[in-house]
Amino acid sequence: MNNPNEKFPIAGVNITYIKPTITNPNIIVGEFTYFADKDFEAHVTHHYDFIGDKLIIGKFCQIAAGVEFVMNGANHQMNAITTYPFYIFGFWNHGTPDKSVMPLKGDTVIGNDVWIGQNVTILPGVHVGDGAIIGLNSTVASDLEAYGIYAGNPARLIRKRYDDEMISLLLRFRWWDKSIDEINALLPILTSNDTEKVRNYLASQL
Repeated sequence: MNNPNEKFPIAGVNITYIKPTITNPNIIVGEFTYFADKDFEAHVTHHYDFIGDKLIIGKFCQIAAGVEFVMNGANHQMNAITTYPFYIFGFWNHGTPDKSVMPLKGDTVIGNDVWIGQNVTILPGVHVGDGAIIGLNSTVASDLEAYGIYAGNPARLIRKRYDDEMISLLLRFRWWDKSIDEINALLPILTSNDTEKVRNYLASQL
């Protein structure tokens, strides 16, 4: 039985289902999303409670080793004379600045069925659409559209995985929200490289 709450689903392989390992309430991860390493939370950096930003990742994402999610705590105040964060050191006579003066980018949101390649860095507040692919060593500094292939520093669109009609069908079908039994039955479609066959099937179901 497929168990999304199994931390290490493949014996002898360094693969971790992330959701059952999370302890931070500001990290929310969907079922079956995996990390090709252990201790996922160690790869979410500068994530401080007083800021309150969230990392939200959908279902069935594939996250390679070395990926880092940089959260808003990495940003320094840039509208003052100095960018030095005196407030994080207790011996300076300066309290935490109001959030309104900080360059906060909001929550970081990764869609469903996103493949993030090795050593990718994702910066604060980025939104990545469903089905996107991010090439290894990329730096994601702005939002990425669904079903695009991106690479580089900063990551830029290389090409779309499918035409706009196909992408629309996939986004409406939302296979990742089906039950385990339904997904098992859909595997011949989900793993098919016959785009027209898949297009016709999706259109018939919507």
